[in-house]
Amino acid sequence: MRRAAIIFSLTLLLSACGTFQVGGNFDLAAFQSKVRRGETTQAEVQRMLGAPDGTGVSVETGGERYTQWTYYYGSGSLSDTSNTRVKMLQIKFDSSGVVRAYNWTANSR
Repeated sequence: MRRAAIIFSLTLLLSACGTFQVGGNFDLAAFQSKVRRGETTQAEVQRMLGAPDGTGVSVETGGERYTQWTYYYGSGSLSDTSNTRVKMLQIKFDSSGVVRAYNWTANSR
């Protein structure tokens, strides 16, 4: 339901002005400098980044299960896609709500 609302909002925005922004912007370097695997809690992550844009479960090959939070951000212009910015951060929490792993991707623009 939330994804459908985001897509609908994005479609309206694109048709109205030719630019778009999806998700909330976040600072990957600041996150990396503050987060500590095995120590940082879900509550601390939420204070740093706000509520996640998506939640789910990650199951590893060895059977370990983690709660996974996803944050994403994208912005750009339809008339000049060379300035499009996209980044995503995924954080895995153990059953105690402590960060076990994270990964991020971003374009270099």
